[in-house]
This record gives sequence, C-alpha cells and structure tokens, in this order.
Amino acid sequence: MHQSELVGRPLTLVGLPGSGKTTVGRQLARRLGWGLVDLDAQIEQQIGCSIRDYFAEVGEASFRELEAQALEHALQQPRQIVSTGGGIVLRDDNRRALGSRSVCLYLRCRPDELFRRLRHDRQRPLLQVGNPLQKLRELQSQREPLYERVAHFSFETGRASINTLVNMVLMQLELAGVVGPERVPSSIDAPAAQPTAAA
Repeated sequence: MHQSELVGRPLTLVGLPGSGKTTVGRQLARRLGWGLVDLDAQIEQQIGCSIRDYFAEVGEASFRELEAQALEHALQQPRQIVSTGGGIVLRDDNRRALGSRSVCLYLRCRPDELFRRLRHDRQRPLLQVGNPLQKLRELQSQREPLYERVAHFSFETGRASINTLVNMVLMQLELAGVVGPERVPSSIDAPAAQPTAAA
C-alpha cells in the first residue's frame, strides 16, 4: 500500500492490555486536535456495567460482537483517534477494517513489563487468573502476529515516557504524510521507531 493512501483515515491503536493505548490515544488526540474514542469505555457506557462483569454474565462472544459494532461506527468518523481493546484483532472483519480503513499503530510491549503495570489491576477479565504473567505471554504468542498483520506502524512502548512515545508516533506520521508538521516536534532525544510493512 502506498503511504499516501493512509491520509485522511482515523488512527487506531492496537496492542496487548496495558500497552498504553488509552494513554497514548488521549495524548495524540490532544496534540492533533482530533476526537478520541476509547472502545472499551464506550461499550461499558452502552452496556451499563464493566466489561469484566459482562464477560462473566454474558460471555466473550457477545462482547466481541459489540466490539465489532463499536469499531465499525468509530471508523466512520474523520479526524479520530480510536483506542481499541486488546482482543480487537481476533475477528477477521475487524482486522480487515483496521488494515484498510484506518492508520493502524501497534504498541508493542514485553509481557514482563505489562505484568509490572497490571499486577494490581482487577478489571481486565482475561487477567483474572492464577498466573497473569503466563497469561500475558500466551496472549502475546497468540495475538502478536495478528497485530503485526494489521499495523502500518509499530512502536516499542517499554519504559519510554508517554511524551517521548507520542513524539515518535507523530514524527513517523509526519514522514508518511498522514499529519502535518505543525503538530510534530522539530527534534527529540529518542530515535524514531521504524514503520512496519503496510497491511
């Protein structure tokens, strides 16, 4: 795909739970002056309870259907940042939509770093298990190839500051012509991340 085809699309953020999608999305929206949609928060507002409770009462399959509907609606809006749930890539139609109708950014993070961030989190249903670190490793093994398949750009989150990470994202988007230079810093200390092959 030619990078000029990405111009005008909403930006979507994918990655494992705890990789920073919501936080990075909030900062990107502020810097670009775009709207922000957090799919999980939107779904919780729609169903009137937490996703954890919905999983327990109704099941994951029903949640994934709601998630697909929310993604479809979000991608219809221009100048939008869309923070997705970690399992958004499990459905074929979601992957097609992310790859063909958005500029998809994969926030990559090691399972041990994710565990450090999430070890006290009690709201993520897939991590309420006896060994959450092992679960994160399993999720990475299952989902990373899917994230890489849909992503137009990938960024290592690690322990970089949010500001540094957002600057790296904006610089890559400017190089691709997706955003204008007025929102991008002229220089940063950290090296720029490398874009992946287009989906």
